[in-house]
Amino acid sequence: MSNPVFFTAPGTLDQQVPGSVFVLDGAEARHAVTVKRLAVGEAVDIADGAGKRLTGTVAAVAPGELTVECLELIEEPRPGIGLVLVQALAKGDRDELAAETATELGIDAVIPWQAERSIVRWKAERAAKAHAKWQAVVTAAAKQARRAWIPEVRAAVDGAGLQAAVAAADLAVILHEDAVRPLRQVLETWLDSVPGSTQGDSGAAEILLIVGPEGGISPREVTRLCDAGAVTALLGHHVLRSSTAGPAATVLASDILGRW
Repeated sequence: MSNPVFFTAPGTLDQQVPGSVFVLDGAEARHAVTVKRLAVGEAVDIADGAGKRLTGTVAAVAPGELTVECLELIEEPRPGIGLVLVQALAKGDRDELAAETATELGIDAVIPWQAERSIVRWKAERAAKAHAKWQAVVTAAAKQARRAWIPEVRAAVDGAGLQAAVAAADLAVILHEDAVRPLRQVLETWLDSVPGSTQGDSGAAEILLIVGPEGGISPREVTRLCDAGAVTALLGHHVLRSSTAGPAATVLASDILGRW
């Protein structure tokens, strides 16, 4: 069974070596001590959310403080090809559910998208709070999945912002029920055109997986995104909910890209 994971700030694990001691405090320590009730001698991982993972054993516990003896410090590289979920805002917290599940399945970043048909609106006064909530959801999902990397929730975009992101991406795929080519074919064709060195270099390439709201992506949006460089792809024979399409695409893409 894998060790429970607790997060610390990026950079705080840099000086750790086998035999050294790390003291975790704050909310994460309180969760470890009070909620999880970790005891001396139990195995635990401390991750900095940016790829470093300390594997160790609990040396001491105190209110709001967990002392861990380092057994090993592991640095987990980012995948050579990153996956980014562009999730349209949706009602009923389905957008948050999509981000949460995709995080558990390995997504590298999430972009909230204010689509034309999105019923939910992130107005100025609630945008920061909504963004913080998404990041908290993603962080909790990364913790549950025992990840060393916490996916970044990037700034929300409107149509123009998404067009710019599409133009900058190595590949942008619109998951659309009217598409002709299946997602597997789109990804495999793209992979065949990518130099071998690109697939091996950390952060060298990025794929956007674009999911619309409950009412679907409007024809005008599809046209504009395709003009910016996106391609459409079919994800199975059934119409999936906004909360399901992104995670399903993450699974398939992870398999095709050799991430799993």
